[in-house]
Amino acid sequence: MPPSNDKNPVLLCAGGTGGHLFPAEALAVVLSRRGVAVELATDARAAHFEFPARAVHLIPSATVRGRDPVSLARTAGLLAYGTAKAWRMVGRVRPRAVVGFGGYPTVPPLLAASWRGVPTVLHEQNSVMGRANRLLAPRVTAIATGFRVLTHVDDRVQAKVAFTGNPVRPLVIEAAKVPYSVPDADGSLRLLVFGGSQGARVMSEIVPKAVALLSAELRARLHIIQQARPEDIDAVAADYHRLGVAIGCAAFFNDLPVRMAAAHLIVSRSGASTVAELSAIGRPAVLVPLPNALDQDQLANAGVLQDAGGAIRIVQRDFTPERLAGEIAALAADPARLARMAEAAKGAGTIDAAERLADLVMKTAGI
Repeated sequence: MPPSNDKNPVLLCAGGTGGHLFPAEALAVVLSRRGVAVELATDARAAHFEFPARAVHLIPSATVRGRDPVSLARTAGLLAYGTAKAWRMVGRVRPRAVVGFGGYPTVPPLLAASWRGVPTVLHEQNSVMGRANRLLAPRVTAIATGFRVLTHVDDRVQAKVAFTGNPVRPLVIEAAKVPYSVPDADGSLRLLVFGGSQGARVMSEIVPKAVALLSAELRARLHIIQQARPEDIDAVAADYHRLGVAIGCAAFFNDLPVRMAAAHLIVSRSGASTVAELSAIGRPAVLVPLPNALDQDQLANAGVLQDAGGAIRIVQRDFTPERLAGEIAALAADPARLARMAEAAKGAGTIDAAERLADLVMKTAGI
């Protein structure tokens, strides 16, 4: 029998963005269903998330943003302070295992856990291992991966790797039950645009201009839902209203998986959670990887879905109104292609990833 919730917990560690918290949430739901208590270690950015955990521990951390001596010293100081605080917290909580979901906010609790001899699991969501995870990988007990191929690792680390897929939230699992609705050649075309949990200004700058380049007939068919930064919402909505295009615009969608399931086409970034949800639900997409990332993880993630036939990848320097308008017009004129892309995207998904990761965590923890 699994332990009851009054026993020592499994401690999940995730930075305070949706890309890290959503897969952690999915694992928390499965572990709780199995009778395993869950607690969360995160940073202050997670304050607006409702997380299914028995307790939440805020651990100071920092991300390496600059290479100058002052920035590096500040980052090192915050990580050291966070690690000291995590050392005390791990000693107090006495978790059965500690599971990290990447990013520098996971470094202090995972380091503290490994030094205290607590079993540790690192989940790498991207197809390219990030720098924080590369720092932690030699020290953890096991490594779960979101993609079948993981790069930037040596043989010693590769020996710890097990493929689980990227866990998706219960909302995504429900949305994945909705079959793709192939648009009629002259019917409405539902377009969903977003840029990750923090929004993306480039979407607000490029997508309305691309829509303006479409024919009047195609614009009349469009129904657009777009995420935008709060400071951009009014301008984005006004652009579409001038074009006579139906628009719903907000800074954040709590029901994004539902909106993804309702879409005929999605334009978005290609973070690991986004790609996992797109492939779980099975929707065609135009993916614009975040540029200038140190590890180019979003470029690789988008490439996986493009190679599967479920997405079109456009690097940001090529993401112009003209290019996007051409892609939208071509897809709108070929509903059968949209249907094939939706099927290919769904074929690349791993809907039971949270269950598989829970199996690995419980095995590592000896539960």
